[in-house]
Amino acid sequence: MKYEEIYLRDYADGAEAWAGLQRYFLFYNTERRHQSLGRRTPAEVHFG
Repeated sequence: MKYEEIYLRDYADGAEAWAGLQRYFLFYNTERRHQSLGRRTPAEVHFG
C-alpha cells in the first residue's frame, strides 16, 4: 500500500488521503491479481 499508493500521491489533507485509500483497497481486493493466490484476486478467493 505504501509503495503503490501513499508514496506516489501528494494528498492535500486527510479527507483526500481517505478517499485515495478507499479507491486503492477496492482495486487491491477486486482487480489486483496476487501471485500467492494463484493469480486470483482476494475477492475471487473469498467469494468464490
